[in-house]
Amino acid sequence: MAEFFSTYGSLIVSMVLGALLGLSLYLPLMTGQLSLASPGFYALGGYIAAILSTKVFTSTSNLFPIHLLLLEILIAGFVSGILGAAVGIPALRLRGIYLAIATIAFVEVLRVLALNLDITGGAVGIFGIPQPFQSQIEYLWIALPLLLISMVLFYRLERVRVGRAFTAIREDELAAGAMGINPTYYKVLAFTLGAILAGIVGAISAHFLNTWNARQGTFDASIIYLTFVLIGGSRTFLGSVVGGMVFTALPEILRGIADSGIFPNWLGWLAQFLRDGRLIIFGLLIVIGTIFFPQGLVTPEIFKMGKVRK
Repeated sequence: MAEFFSTYGSLIVSMVLGALLGLSLYLPLMTGQLSLASPGFYALGGYIAAILSTKVFTSTSNLFPIHLLLLEILIAGFVSGILGAAVGIPALRLRGIYLAIATIAFVEVLRVLALNLDITGGAVGIFGIPQPFQSQIEYLWIALPLLLISMVLFYRLERVRVGRAFTAIREDELAAGAMGINPTYYKVLAFTLGAILAGIVGAISAHFLNTWNARQGTFDASIIYLTFVLIGGSRTFLGSVVGGMVFTALPEILRGIADSGIFPNWLGWLAQFLRDGRLIIFGLLIVIGTIFFPQGLVTPEIFKMGKVRK
């Protein structure tokens, strides 16, 4: 068992973090908003944690204090939430593809700033981020409770007034407004909550990866996170959790298949494609999934099948 966790500990933690990132993108989608801003807030949270841990919260001990990590998480979530509200108020006046383009532009602005600021380390980034744990699998002590708490909160959110307002706006914004629901308020709220969650995950990931640079928040990452939700399921939070875990592990599975030696020499191009073509594969999955599974693989109806009909 120890050998298993030593070999796959990094992947397991990455799957949990992927599920959390899927949830951060699912929140705006609850109100029908195709926002691709999560990588930007994810990168912002990571930079906040990286800068604080290397330049402000310096420690002489071998392991970075857990209470300082938790403080970084709170600061990253707070700053991401403030920026999310500031960006969301004007951006969420847009709809559909126009909102997607605006949020992609936001991610690119943050990436260019990170590339050109000295405090972020420029193109090189920030290295040597201190570790709060002796092994990577121990990051589950932070990531797994955060995922479980988030899942409980999402479960409750889908059943209370705020969550139902989100759903009403997604189904028909005009009808929701006619019933007294303020679409702008709830869309900004969902966008801000998603930004907070993405910033928190970024703060944890900065320590987990031990380095942070502008490649963490790119358009490529937006496509990957979008795959988590669209293929996993955009009508229930469990779809984002399942999609985040499965599609975080998928590149490693494909790489393992490519390196297994089952392909003859004349199929070497296929093995190389499985190693390096994950974005193409994810793009194909989005196209195929939206055609054959428009609500994703995990839908609310799945959980109703097991109920006894009265």
